[in-house]
Amino acid sequence: MKKRIKKLMWILLVIVAVLVVFAIIFINSKPFGALSSGERLERIKNSPNYKDGKFQNLSDTPQITGDKNALSMLWDFQFKKSKRVKPKSPIPSEKTDLLNLDRNEDILVWFGHSSLFIQLNGKRFLVDPVLNKPASPVPFYNRPFKGADNYTIEDIPEIDYLIITHDHWDHLDYKIALNLQSKVQKVICALGVGAHFERWGFAKDKLIEMDWYEEAALDSGFKVFCLPARHFSGRSIKPNQSLWASFLVQAPDFKFYAGGDSGYDAFYAEIGEKFGPIDIVFLDNGQYGANWKFIHMIPEEAAQAAQDLQAARALAVHSSKYVLSVHAWDDPLIRISKALENSSVNLITPKIGEKVFLKDSSQTFTKWWGEIN
Repeated sequence: MKKRIKKLMWILLVIVAVLVVFAIIFINSKPFGALSSGERLERIKNSPNYKDGKFQNLSDTPQITGDKNALSMLWDFQFKKSKRVKPKSPIPSEKTDLLNLDRNEDILVWFGHSSLFIQLNGKRFLVDPVLNKPASPVPFYNRPFKGADNYTIEDIPEIDYLIITHDHWDHLDYKIALNLQSKVQKVICALGVGAHFERWGFAKDKLIEMDWYEEAALDSGFKVFCLPARHFSGRSIKPNQSLWASFLVQAPDFKFYAGGDSGYDAFYAEIGEKFGPIDIVFLDNGQYGANWKFIHMIPEEAAQAAQDLQAARALAVHSSKYVLSVHAWDDPLIRISKALENSSVNLITPKIGEKVFLKDSSQTFTKWWGEIN
């Protein structure tokens, strides 16, 4: 009996050892990116936003709020989320032919979640593209909703500027990045994110890597400004080793703001004072929860942020593609529509894939989420 128990214990130890080795190999594989080193790490250490070995928010920002720990939050996510976290029917969508667009058209196409295609004054921008990929490091977990997955990398044309707000899996996909390498002229990203791209084969001179409050001149009179967000970062077990950011792109006659993932904070009003009015803003409005209230905005906060930014038009993003929280899938759209109903901000609500004319403020959209359960 003792020999059998001893044998079972050895088998168990071997299994645990194999699993540990597998986990170490897995989290050190290419999709997880890389930590900064050399000149990049020195630049990070000299950043005013890097303290005590990691990047910090401008305001105190605990990731978990309330009286629940990570395990109880995971339990709630698995067993106590709304019965309507996923739509029962496919998300209504359209398929704009991006490959054959007239370069002179000033348009926007939303792919769901925070992924955007923007063509402005002859330049093409792609923001946080995940397209038809899962929001996780494994292909079988957290797939996009049906209808929100109808764009693939083959549908994407040549891109002048790829903008990555931060390195989380639902904003930066390894395979998408690899396949964009030959299509993208420049990558605009927050400080530290460039380490991932270099590990994936991108040339260093292809990267425009920025700290908060830095600016860079682009082609044809364009400028980009790296600005704060209130969030966190990390693709592996060591968090906050790269920066999270929002970006404002200024063309000679137009400005757009990609807010990335962010909780509400005073910097929105500061950005509005410096850069406003802003023609269109894309703001985090989904995957929020009471247990992480400082790192994502609830719809009413997103509405306030749009007004703080002095936005003419706003598109609420970070919704309609994945289950990353416990609220009903359409709650973000319902609530922000109500919150901005009588404001000076024109909330636009295009379907996924629908063409939005950037310089046509009279264009109207349906409340498409009301068509499905």
